[in-house]
Amino acid sequence: METSLLMLSFVIFLALAFDFINGFHDTANAIATSVSTRALKPRTAIIMAALMNFIGALMFTGVAKKIGGSITDPTLLTNGIDIVAATLIAAIIWNLITWWLGIPSSSSHALIGALAGAVYIGAGSDHIKWSGFIEIVEGLVFSPLIAFVIGYIIMTILKWVFAKRSPHTVNKGFRSMQVLTAALQSFTHGTNDAQKAMGIITFALVTSGHLESMEVPLWVKIAAATSMALGTSIGGWKIIKTMGTKIFKIEPINGFAADISAASVIFSATLLHLPVSSTHAITSAILGVGSAKRFSAVKWGVAGRIIITWFITIPISAVLAGIIFKIFF
Repeated sequence: METSLLMLSFVIFLALAFDFINGFHDTANAIATSVSTRALKPRTAIIMAALMNFIGALMFTGVAKKIGGSITDPTLLTNGIDIVAATLIAAIIWNLITWWLGIPSSSSHALIGALAGAVYIGAGSDHIKWSGFIEIVEGLVFSPLIAFVIGYIIMTILKWVFAKRSPHTVNKGFRSMQVLTAALQSFTHGTNDAQKAMGIITFALVTSGHLESMEVPLWVKIAAATSMALGTSIGGWKIIKTMGTKIFKIEPINGFAADISAASVIFSATLLHLPVSSTHAITSAILGVGSAKRFSAVKWGVAGRIIITWFITIPISAVLAGIIFKIFF
């Protein structure tokens, strides 16, 4: 079980690199609507998102424990550190590919799929906790459906409440409120997404014999929170453009509805210790809001391209991690 300090340091570096990439890959989703409606200037939105991500990342650890212990038992793996390395390399590669193409795919799906694939090839199917894996996948699958429904309902209610008000007056008010919802969205992103890097680092520490349980050390929390905040400060302009302009023309009232819908789903999942995709939550919320506004207003071709990416991320990441493990470990 003892692992060289050099290899462990390499894996921790990979985990923090994954978190950094997650910061500019997924956080773009959290601020896309507020930037596209000009509720916030891009630089201001990114600084605020980085700060709120950092705060959110430090406050919870339930998702980290779920990620690190529900798919496999790190104490039973003799080559666990190699499995973690293959997992992170595969997840990082897929994240960079989808970021380059401007597709808001899920870092969560990439990590979960890659870990399952690496364990399957590196240790065998007997070492995968299939019930835990299925539970996580169910959360990842159902959360965007719930976000879609909530977004549709909230937008329908707002349309009814403000039907007789001037659109200019309504949007002016909601543009101000979007500052708060963007901050909330970024905070909830930190409470869930940053936990995944914490979980994988703690997993590596346990499987290498440096920790006895999946209790997340304080230094791991700070390192993951800092890495995600730094990544957030870089921004993800291609994804912001896709989320904020290519699905449908977002106005401040729509952005408010989408942000509050996605944030409620993500934070509920955090409280239940379930890892969910902030990408899927906000995209689905935008689709739900757009459908409530006018079904034909949604560019379903773009939405379809995004949804296809959702479905292929887990299997592609799993296969990629398996190949990487075979080649390098």
